[in-house]
Amino acid sequence: MATLVLAIGTWLRSRARRDVSIIDSMWPWLICAPGVVAMMLARTAAARGFLILVLAGLWAVRLSAHITLRHRGHPEDHRYQAIRARNQPDFEWKSLYLVFGLQAALGWIVAMPLVAAATRTASWHVLDVAGAALFAFGFLFEAIADAQLTRFRANAALRGQVLDSGLWRYSRHPNYFGECCVWWGLWLIAASTGAWWTIVSPLLMTVLLLKVSGVALLESGIATRRPAYASYIRRTSAFFPRPPRA
Repeated sequence: MATLVLAIGTWLRSRARRDVSIIDSMWPWLICAPGVVAMMLARTAAARGFLILVLAGLWAVRLSAHITLRHRGHPEDHRYQAIRARNQPDFEWKSLYLVFGLQAALGWIVAMPLVAAATRTASWHVLDVAGAALFAFGFLFEAIADAQLTRFRANAALRGQVLDSGLWRYSRHPNYFGECCVWWGLWLIAASTGAWWTIVSPLLMTVLLLKVSGVALLESGIATRRPAYASYIRRTSAFFPRPPRA
């Protein structure tokens, strides 16, 4: 319910701004909300629940702030402009379920490890340590990759070129790889309580990052529009970091 309330509130704001891409800034909070509510309703607050919600909160604050700052001063993202064009007339109403309702549903599924860890009690396990370590690695990897890309885009002299240094030398989408590690790490923490079934969360996030709104969408036709990117594709891994090919 909390996720749905946030989604509807963001939809109402998008109607006033005529910009549905603001849902991207709200996406991390759509995921965190079910875990917070579950913790508040739990009869006994588990230390593991606090741990996983603090980690998820750090992720949400950083990612939401990054997306908001990146979008500030820009029109509606071109991905949503395409969705808007395909769903006329009355897209303002259709977006309630095509964009905001869909993301609310996806956010609720991704939140499963948070809800499980916040409501189940179990002894501390080595999986908690492994999960927290993997989360920390992914969080830093994603944050560094985003910072490198932001700095690259801010340099007008590099406009039209391809970022192939730093973490971007080893992966064409190191930020997405870091995001993937974040959710597999949070799942390990939930799995330490026996909630193995919440693996649907990192699996869904991995599919989204690779096949839906991440790598596949961003690279659709990019090699045709930017010839230098074709060479970048040939020598650089799409997702998992590894040394570039000769």
